[in-house]
Amino acid sequence: MRDVDYLIIGAGAVGLAFADMIVQKSDATVAIVDRNARPGGHWNFAYDFVRLHQPSEFYGVETLRLGDAQRDQSGWNAGYFELATGGEVLDYFDRVMKDHLLPSGRVRFLPGCEYRGDGRVLNLNSGDETPFKVRRKTVDATYFGTTLPAHHTPSFGVEDGVTLVAPNDISERWRSDPEQFQSVCIIGAGKTGMDVGVRLRELDVPGDAISWVMPRDSWLMNRSTLQPGAEYFESTMRAQALQMKALAEATSATDLFHRMERDGIMLRLDPTVEPEMYHCAIISEGEIELLRQVGQIIRRGHVRRISEAGLVMDEATIPMPEHTLYIDCSASAVTRHPQIPIYQDGLITLQIARTCQPAFSAAMIGLIETLDLGDREKNELCRPLPLPDTPHDYFSVALSNMMNQYVWSRRPEIRDWMMSSRLDGFTQRISQVTEADAPAHAILNTFRQNMPVAIANIQRLMKASA
Repeated sequence: MRDVDYLIIGAGAVGLAFADMIVQKSDATVAIVDRNARPGGHWNFAYDFVRLHQPSEFYGVETLRLGDAQRDQSGWNAGYFELATGGEVLDYFDRVMKDHLLPSGRVRFLPGCEYRGDGRVLNLNSGDETPFKVRRKTVDATYFGTTLPAHHTPSFGVEDGVTLVAPNDISERWRSDPEQFQSVCIIGAGKTGMDVGVRLRELDVPGDAISWVMPRDSWLMNRSTLQPGAEYFESTMRAQALQMKALAEATSATDLFHRMERDGIMLRLDPTVEPEMYHCAIISEGEIELLRQVGQIIRRGHVRRISEAGLVMDEATIPMPEHTLYIDCSASAVTRHPQIPIYQDGLITLQIARTCQPAFSAAMIGLIETLDLGDREKNELCRPLPLPDTPHDYFSVALSNMMNQYVWSRRPEIRDWMMSSRLDGFTQRISQVTEADAPAHAILNTFRQNMPVAIANIQRLMKASA
């Protein structure tokens, strides 16, 4: 039997961000268990054209920067902070493990292994089982498990003669035989489907040869309002202030998102279609323009079966060209589970603690774990946020987010960490704003004045819809 303070299940972004804080802020020992041969979680199976949706500056572990804080010089992200590719993210997590965590002498990585409960770890190659005595806590970094497009089994039927591929196969298809298919059909309206639509246009697939099955349209966050760095401080904070004003004045979720759309905070594919989905997806206006070139958007519910003749859907049967390549983008990005207390007796369940920022959330949970507090006090300092699905969910997410931000600001050791945290981005700069910095000061005043009104309005709207 081996003794360890923390046994972490999962070596993806959140598991490593938590481990990084434990190593940085305590003298605890850590074992990290993962089924894959290398760290990085779902990035091990990402399609070759995937990039982060948020700036690299906001991703990864606290003590090692991802990327070089450079701006992209061309393409649909030109002028904004770089977005790491899937390969760059994997290489980064390798460095985190090999150059930072393992050299501490207090971390052990168990790749190719599976946690079986009660401290038991099974080696998937040898079949040997190793028991661990966990002195402090087991840490579940897999609660919101990512469904991998490469391994996804579709919920709809696929008849013989139909070619259905994962996004991972697109680039090779076009390298080997770009003329093989007359048309392409994307199935799935989430961010994977958007990535595929952009990729197809980058590969010069004609827009009128692309169809896109979209059961629900989505509201999307405008990446231009989510930029780190001093030069973007005022524009990013202005967007936050306008968002708070919209929350204070909105009469419904629909009204809220229309206000944020007018302020340039939210985007949608088709201004004439009311989105029914909000999943924290981030996109640029350049990507939106490429996606608007898709020739046919099919809004007739979900696909039930694909035949050689076409799509059998909830509301209609849609004929398709004989040689159509179907791309399955219907895998859910995360598995939605109810929020549960993060800190429990012998267990930490990593969840989202700040809106749409999993790496920051895991680092914050790790920091709070190192404080000399009981589980009840830790849970009061860090409440899990729900994962949004519909626009109305924005209210509960925003309210929980503000509550966490408030309690963090009242705790000196947490506030001090946020002041210097790369993953946080703006707390230190906000603290430095004075009346002499008139534009920034005015923006912060707008934000602060609207916050209590926004909280009251959110509570009223949530109560009215209950």
